Amino acid sequence: MNQSLIQPLRATLRLQFHKDFTLDQAVPLVPYFASLGISHVYASPLLAARAGSMHGYDVVDPTTVNPELGGEAALRRLVAALREQNMGLILDIVSNHMAVGGGDNPWWLDLLEWGRLSPYGEFFDIQWHSPDPLMEGQLLLPFLGSDYGIALQDGTLPLRFDARRGAFYVEHYEHNFPICPTNYGELLKADDQLNAEQVEQLKSLADRFSTLSYQTDVHNLAIPLKTELHELASDPAILHAIQHTLGTYDSLTPEGFQRLHNLLERQSYRLASWRTAADDINWRRFFDINELGGLRVERPAVFEATHAKIFELVAEGLVDGLRIDHIDGLADPRGYCRKLRRRVDSLAPERHLPIYVEKILGEGETLHRDWSVDGSTGYEFMNQLSLLQHDPEGAQTLGELWSRHSERPADFRQEAQLARQQILNGSLAGDFESVAHALLQVARDDLMTRDLTLGAIRRALQELIVHFPVYRTYISPLGRAAQDEVFFQQAMDGARQTLGEADWPVLDCLAGWLGGQPWRRYPVGRPRKLLKHACVRFQQLTSPAAAKAVEDTALYRSAVLLSRNDVGYNTEQFSAPVADFHAACVNRLAEFPDNLLATATHDHKRGEDTRARLAVLSERSAWYAEQVEHWRTLADELRIEPGAPSAGDELILYQAILGSWPLELRSDDQAALEDYAKRLWQWQQKALREAKLQSSWSAPNEGYEQATHGFLERLLLSPEGERLRAALGAAAQSIAAPGALNSLAQTLLRMTVPGVPDLYQGNEFWDFTLVDPDNRRPVDYASRQQAMHGRLDQPDLLANWRDGRIKQALIAQALNRRAEHAELFQKGTYQALEILGSQAHRVLAFVREWQGKRAIVTVPIRCAELLENSAEPQIDAPLWGDTRVKLPFAAPEENLKGLFASVIVTKHRELMVSAALGNFPVNLFIQTTQA
Repeated sequence: MNQSLIQPLRATLRLQFHKDFTLDQAVPLVPYFASLGISHVYASPLLAARAGSMHGYDVVDPTTVNPELGGEAALRRLVAALREQNMGLILDIVSNHMAVGGGDNPWWLDLLEWGRLSPYGEFFDIQWHSPDPLMEGQLLLPFLGSDYGIALQDGTLPLRFDARRGAFYVEHYEHNFPICPTNYGELLKADDQLNAEQVEQLKSLADRFSTLSYQTDVHNLAIPLKTELHELASDPAILHAIQHTLGTYDSLTPEGFQRLHNLLERQSYRLASWRTAADDINWRRFFDINELGGLRVERPAVFEATHAKIFELVAEGLVDGLRIDHIDGLADPRGYCRKLRRRVDSLAPERHLPIYVEKILGEGETLHRDWSVDGSTGYEFMNQLSLLQHDPEGAQTLGELWSRHSERPADFRQEAQLARQQILNGSLAGDFESVAHALLQVARDDLMTRDLTLGAIRRALQELIVHFPVYRTYISPLGRAAQDEVFFQQAMDGARQTLGEADWPVLDCLAGWLGGQPWRRYPVGRPRKLLKHACVRFQQLTSPAAAKAVEDTALYRSAVLLSRNDVGYNTEQFSAPVADFHAACVNRLAEFPDNLLATATHDHKRGEDTRARLAVLSERSAWYAEQVEHWRTLADELRIEPGAPSAGDELILYQAILGSWPLELRSDDQAALEDYAKRLWQWQQKALREAKLQSSWSAPNEGYEQATHGFLERLLLSPEGERLRAALGAAAQSIAAPGALNSLAQTLLRMTVPGVPDLYQGNEFWDFTLVDPDNRRPVDYASRQQAMHGRLDQPDLLANWRDGRIKQALIAQALNRRAEHAELFQKGTYQALEILGSQAHRVLAFVREWQGKRAIVTVPIRCAELLENSAEPQIDAPLWGDTRVKLPFAAPEENLKGLFASVIVTKHRELMVSAALGNFPVNLFIQTTQA
């Protein structure tokens, strides 16, 4: 497909495809996306996923474009539509894992059928050798709804025959567990209704199946035998005989119970309750999700097989960039990224395809330059913007308020460490044990350390991971890189504070083994192999431990201020000075100028405008503290049971309501309130279970959940909740305008600082969503398209700011400037501008410059006080007083063209903020200088 007309990467739009929003449904929207100023659509995973998947990360067949989305034909139609607008396609790909369990992943089913004899036996990250004799050479399958013995006893593991495929399997609800063909002989028995020829046919086939175990290449030899079985089963009499034999394996009878158990014991897997996964799992999952199995993509055969369709699409010119999901799950992220870069460059030598990695960067951590990628997906930019918009003065008041009511720590680091301990001893206990045993093997292999005990290694390892400040390190044959050493030493220092001194020598051993002593110094053979294995396992544990403890636990437990709780955030930090934001922009331009800039993602905990509104509470902390006391008093009569919700859950609920309260919602609009209550309960139930304090996914506390749900419904829907409902609604409206101003500021910054702005689907209008699935609801594109065709009347946009058109207009105007001055925004220098005057602390400004062109950006920050009595997100010009931006270049008095109006703003090398922001909340000026 012709690539010559595709415009350079300028702005991306993330679309979540699924059965209810297919590729063909996106086709007619492409002109609208182009009119917004989008250069590339950034699609969720498009390969064949589990039926009904709403996200695409549960791939079951990487060789095919998902038929539920319209298949490859629909993908081609979408790309053709994009090409008509000179637009490109960036594709999200899942290299770390596949969906397992069920009955729809052919690779996984083949693995279960044949075990290590399967060609896919080395595709999945399985530890076939186990210290547990019961698990040696077997794969634990924790998919049963009850204990294995009970499942047999209850008859929920019936033996089935699929005549179409000529295959036997055990069924458990949606799960299929294939029987190895070497065991088919005992299942193919004649009965009295067969004639002599039929008996001989069945006996001959049974004998050949039985002798498979003595053959080489049994996998391929079984294929024609299965075909023959399929053909024989077309005879009703033979099929009846097979079904009769299956009846003798009915586990509801004593004989059938033992017979079926004996058959299952000979398989390459061991069936078990889902509850055993945390302790006994012997294969890597995506975090702790049993239905997502880790892949060994570092192996060449796996890399080729899982990427074949992607490479085909790249070679044909259908894909213009890649986004790698969960890069930290891979054994060797650097090696994978460099290999992917070489392959993509060879397939498309005439163009550069950007490669982005989903990477959570800790405080002080930067993306490794030697990965050969174009940047991250931009979670760290969300954090940088959020820190900018939080007032440090509110931290103490909000922290004390939270601790006093919830009786939980205001220090997020303490909360996260408690969560890590729980996760390592709970859902990831089996993974932790695997790493501990790998390190024990390293210790036993050396005469100087063989006396170290497993218990001592466990204690030191746990504290090291609990104090790990980043998701993972990246140990190479040369050991830990200097870039990672600082983080490892932080973990070591923290572990020493909590470990007894007797265990410090063990900790020092771990430091040496885990990258301190490069494994290339070891002779080729067992010692090097053991050490490398331990390093890889350790790194593949710290990442999910951090994610589960922080993203999926602590962020739901702590609520000093929810706008500082999101994926990729350094939640321990409440705010940051403007200088830090400028420094991050300068660094991004130097290191990764095409890094994505996100303020919303499919994984965020709260919508970008929800967070922007809640940030206002940092400026009005004393007022908020007073409100909370009043609200809790009003709430007393709404409780169905004492202590439900807990004080902490109650405060979290209030913040969620303040942030997400729809702009047009009235406290007496029953129908709208019912819809809102459903959304809030969907969020709250998830929040309660993720927090793992009062309830959890593994053991839901139905009584507490019902009482909490009742409280929410009484608050929002009952007459007795009217006073609290009205108070919360009024409070939400009082911070709505300054929240919207924060939103407009973050929108313009995302469009103008170094990097590539990324827009999440539908967020060109206000985004007051909560965590998924709320943030993945259908988008009303018709209203957005209609708004784009409307007249850009500045007073009208401001007067009707609540309808969201003002945000859309800002995006379109800013991206239009990026299109007109592409190199200025892609390559232009970045310089912070000095602010002078009475309100200097409330303004951020910078200039981008490139070959005679300048872009001057001015936005307000932390301005709730100036908007206290305003119904619009617009600060009255006189309130800026003498505040001005100092320009570091000669700028004669002239009309600079702003986003919506041209006004004289420069005088004596200064830009008056009252003029720059007099007619619109934020502004961007383009200045063309003499060459």
